[in-house]
Amino acid sequence: MKYRAAVATLAAVPLAFGLAACGGQPEATGYRPSAPAETPVATKTAAPIEKAPVTRLNRVTFVPAMNSALTKQKSWRLVGTMTVDGTTVMTMDGFQTADPPAMSMTMTSGETGGKSFKVLTVGKTAYLSIPGMTPAGKYVKLKGAQTGDVGQMLDGGDPTKIFKSFGGGVGSVKFVRAERIGGQLLDRYDVSIDTAKAFGLQGRKLPAEAPKTTTYSLWMDKAHLVRRMSFDLLGVSMVMSMTDYNKPVHIVAPPASKVVSR
Repeated sequence: MKYRAAVATLAAVPLAFGLAACGGQPEATGYRPSAPAETPVATKTAAPIEKAPVTRLNRVTFVPAMNSALTKQKSWRLVGTMTVDGTTVMTMDGFQTADPPAMSMTMTSGETGGKSFKVLTVGKTAYLSIPGMTPAGKYVKLKGAQTGDVGQMLDGGDPTKIFKSFGGGVGSVKFVRAERIGGQLLDRYDVSIDTAKAFGLQGRKLPAEAPKTTTYSLWMDKAHLVRRMSFDLLGVSMVMSMTDYNKPVHIVAPPASKVVSR
């Protein structure tokens, strides 16, 4: 995995939840006689009901609200696209669980000739099935320091570490507008993160060429759970959608018969 692709995967944030569908109130209908039976009594026109002002999140309230929503999630689906200088270099589709921490992800990359490969992680152990590197249906096992970029990718998908990196490095939070995405009305926020603090809180050294700040765009539902996330870092752009929260997901390590030596 190339350096810039690894950096982008590290920064990917697994987040999200459902937004209730909205509908208008039905109008009362019925038969009205052509002439009233009695003269109606004049009544005052009811004053219009004033809606309470919408409260937007800000730099102080954003992270607590996001954390409160996220920590209730046990599992989720991730679908993402990574581009480098405008060219798609990787797509991904898979599931993660928070407790126990595990991931099952299918990725398609130009580096594998457009063929799909699979990454399984259970705890701190990773299993890779890559065309041309492992036999079909087989996995190579990596553990601890052996995982390299894959281990960093696993850590980058750990919600607790992502929460800490946001909480320690938020520079500004700006509400952009409400947008309808996938049939849901979501609030878009642009969040500026101190890149050095974010990397430091994840136990990583900031690359020399990295910018001082990185802006994440996050689309949140009314429960403050993020449904979509995007960012651009070092020419790498990532867009990820998060769905199917708290649906039953069971991720296990492959049996020993499917694990081969490197």
